[in-house]
Amino acid sequence: MKRTVFLLLSMMLLATLQAFPKETEGKLSISGRVTDADGKPLTGAYVVIENTKLGTSTGRDGTYILTLRKGGIYRLTASFVGFATEVAEVEVMGDAIVNFTLSQESYLAEEVVVSATRASSKMPIAQTTLGAEQIAELKKGFDIPYLLEMLPSVVATSEGGTGVGNTSFRIRGTDMSRINVTVNGIPLNDPESQAVFWVNMPDFANSVDNVQVQRGVGTSTQGAGAFGATVNFQTITLNPQPFVSSEVLAGSFNTFQASVKAGTGMIKDMFSFETRYSRITSDGYIDRGWSDQQSLFFTGARHAVKSLLRFNIIHGIQHTGITWEGTPGYMLQDDRRYNPAGYMGTDENDMPKFYPNESDNYRQTHFQLLYSYQLSQNLSFNLAGFFVDGQGFYEQYKRKRKLAEYGIDPIIMGNDTIKRVDMVRQKWLDNNFYGFTTSFAVKTDDFSTTLGGGWNRYDNDHFGNVIWTSMNAGIPKDYEWYRHNGTKEDMSAFAKTTYEPTEALSLFGDMQYRIINYSMTGNDDDLQPLDQTHRWAFFNPKVGMLWQITPTQEAFASVGVGHREPTRSDIKDAMKYGTSQTPKPEKLIDYELGYNLKSQHYGLGITLYYMDYKDQLTLTGKLSESGYPLMVNVENSYRAGIEVVGGVIPAKWIRWDANLTLSKNVIKDFIEYVDLYNSDWELIGQRENHLGETPISFSPSVVGSSSIRVEPWKNAAVSLITKYVGSQYIDNTGSADRKLDAYLVNNLKLEYRTAMKGTKDVSFQLMVNNLFNEQYISNGWVYRAVFDDGSPEYREDGFFPQAGINFMGRILVEF
Repeated sequence: MKRTVFLLLSMMLLATLQAFPKETEGKLSISGRVTDADGKPLTGAYVVIENTKLGTSTGRDGTYILTLRKGGIYRLTASFVGFATEVAEVEVMGDAIVNFTLSQESYLAEEVVVSATRASSKMPIAQTTLGAEQIAELKKGFDIPYLLEMLPSVVATSEGGTGVGNTSFRIRGTDMSRINVTVNGIPLNDPESQAVFWVNMPDFANSVDNVQVQRGVGTSTQGAGAFGATVNFQTITLNPQPFVSSEVLAGSFNTFQASVKAGTGMIKDMFSFETRYSRITSDGYIDRGWSDQQSLFFTGARHAVKSLLRFNIIHGIQHTGITWEGTPGYMLQDDRRYNPAGYMGTDENDMPKFYPNESDNYRQTHFQLLYSYQLSQNLSFNLAGFFVDGQGFYEQYKRKRKLAEYGIDPIIMGNDTIKRVDMVRQKWLDNNFYGFTTSFAVKTDDFSTTLGGGWNRYDNDHFGNVIWTSMNAGIPKDYEWYRHNGTKEDMSAFAKTTYEPTEALSLFGDMQYRIINYSMTGNDDDLQPLDQTHRWAFFNPKVGMLWQITPTQEAFASVGVGHREPTRSDIKDAMKYGTSQTPKPEKLIDYELGYNLKSQHYGLGITLYYMDYKDQLTLTGKLSESGYPLMVNVENSYRAGIEVVGGVIPAKWIRWDANLTLSKNVIKDFIEYVDLYNSDWELIGQRENHLGETPISFSPSVVGSSSIRVEPWKNAAVSLITKYVGSQYIDNTGSADRKLDAYLVNNLKLEYRTAMKGTKDVSFQLMVNNLFNEQYISNGWVYRAVFDDGSPEYREDGFFPQAGINFMGRILVEF
C-alpha cells in the first residue's frame, strides 16, 4: 500500500513538472483593473478564471494579471466583499485587457461575519477553504468528519463503522479536543472536554455555506485553544430566490436520511428566512450501533446596505446505541462486529444476552444572534451573542456492582448480606453555554488590522441515577448516587495585522491573550470529592510573511505559539490514573514554511511544518467509563512533516486532486505508567517503564487522498475517491502488538443531474463505499495492568472496525 501512496505522489509531481514548460512557453495574458463605481481601485479583489486553478488578487492600484498557456474563450469573475460579483467573457488571441467596475451590493455581504476568525489569502497560513459548490460535491450523507476527510492530513473515524452516529477526525494526528471549531465565529468545542460531538449536530453539513480549515496553530480565534488546527464554519447565507428542496438517502445497514429545506428569498428587499428539518436512522455496522437522530435549522435575517442582523437556531436530538467500548481484540477474527456494551450474561441456551436500551441520549439547541455593521468601505464591526442549552444521559446495564460504590448499604435478607447487585444506571449532563464575541476591522491600502475578543461561561451539572436493581430493599426510585458541577469562564482578546510594504510582500503579526477560570464542586461517580479551582493565563503570539514571487506563485513562512489547558477528565482523573498531580497546561511552538503555485490547469502546494510541544498531554491508552481517553504529560515531543497538495485539469471533462502528508511524530523520552495491583485486585501503585524515544499515538507517518472526477457528458460525473492512512499506534509505547495496520479505501461515486417538469433541478447520486471491501480498523484503545506477585499481565482493549463494501443512494429535488 505504501508503494501505491508514493506512486500517487510521484504522478502528481510529474504532472505538475510537465506543465511548467508549457507555462513559460505561453506568453498570453489577461490583465486589467478592478474599481468601484467612482473609479477608485479595489485592493484585494479576487479575479478567477472559471473551471481552472487560476486566480489572483488585485494590488494596491486595483490591477491584476493572469498568465495563460494558450488562447481561447474564457469566463472571468471578479469579486470583492460588499460588492456584486461581475462576470466577463473574453476571447484571448493575444494579450487581453479586461477591466471590472463593481457596484456596491444593496445589502452587506455576509463574509464579514466570519472575517475576524478566518485567514485571508495574504496570511502565511496553511489553509483550505471549501465553498458551497465544493461542499455539495463532497457530501456523502455522512457526518462532518467525512465531509472533511479528503483534505490534507485529515483522518476520519466512526464508532459505528458507517460514518453515521459518533464520528470524529484528526488533523496531523491532533485529535478533536485540540482542534478549535467555530460556527459563524462562535466557539463550538465543549468547554470541559474541549471536544466536538458531531453526533449532537446531525446533518449539519446541509446548513453549511462554507468552511475554512487552518492547519497548525493558525490565526487567533474564539473559544478553546487551537492546538494543531482550526475549523471555521459559516452557516447558510442569503439565497435571494424562494425555494423548496427535498433530499432522501438510503443505503446499507438500513441507513436512511430524509430532509426538507425551504427559503423565502428576499422579502421587501430587507428580510429573508430559511429552515431545514432532517431525520437520520441507521442500524450501524457494529452490532447495536444504531442511531436515530433529528435536527432542525432555522435562520432569519434583516439585510441593509451597511448592516446585517441574523438569528440562527441549530437544534439536534440524538439517540444512539453505545459503541465506545469497541470490539475486543479476541473477537476480531470471529465476529468483528461484536459489541460488548450492555452484556447481561447468557440465556438458557448459553447465548449472550444484551440490555436493549444501552444507549446515549442527548438534546442540544444553539441560539445565535449575529450583527455586522460596515462603518465605511475600510471599517467594519461584528458583535455576536450565543446561548447553547444541552441535556442528556447515557443508560447502561452493569453486572454485579458493589452497592458500596454507590453509597448504598448492604441489603440484609434473613441471614444473607447482599453486597453486589445487577443494575441499570443513567449518567446525566445538564448544561448551559453562553457568551459573546466581537471584532473591529480596519483596512487601508497597506494595512489590514482586526481587533477582537470574547467572553463565555459554561455551567454543567453531572449527576447519576440508579433506575433499577436486581434486588431492591429500600433503594429510592431514581436514586441519585453522585452530583457535581463544573463551571468554566473563558476570556480572550486578540489583535492581528497584515502589512504590505510592497506589492509582493505581506508581513503578518498576531497576538492573543486568554484567561480561563475553571472550578469543580461536589462528588464524582466514585464518591470522591472534586472540589477544586484552577486559573490559567496564556499569551499566544504569531508572526510570518508571504512573498508573491509571481502572479501565480507565492511562498510563506510563519512561527506561532499556542497553549492549551487540561480538560475536565485530565484534571479529575489525574489522581486516579497515571499521575500524582494536576496535569500541566501544554505549549506548542509551530514553525511553517510553504509554497503555492496556481496556474490555468494545475495547482501545487507544499508545506513543511515542525510542531514543537512542551508538556503535551498524550494518550495513556486507557478510557474512562464514559469513553473519554485518559492522558499524561510528556515533557518534550514534536510533529514534523511535509504536506503536498496538487490538482490537475488536463481537459474540461476531467479533474484530479490529490494530497499527501509524510510525517514523523515523536515523544523524545516517554515514561510509561502501568497500574500495579496485588493478587486481590487492589490498586497499590504504578510501575514506571522508561522507553526513551517512541512514536506519538494515532499519528500515522503517511496520510494521502486522491479524487479523480470525470464528466463524460453534460450533467453526469463519475468520481473515484481514494484514502490512504498509514499504520498507527493506539498507545505511546511503540509496541508492535498495539499498532493498527495501514489501510487503503476506495469509494466510487456516480452522479447525474436533470430537470423535470415542475422542478428546478433533480440530482441522483450512487455511492459505492469501500469499493474493494478493505477490512480495516480506524481506531482503538488499550489498557494494561501488572501484578506484584508476577502473575501474567492483564489487558483490555477495544477496536473500531469499519464497514466493508456498502452502498448509499441519494435523490435531491429542488423546486
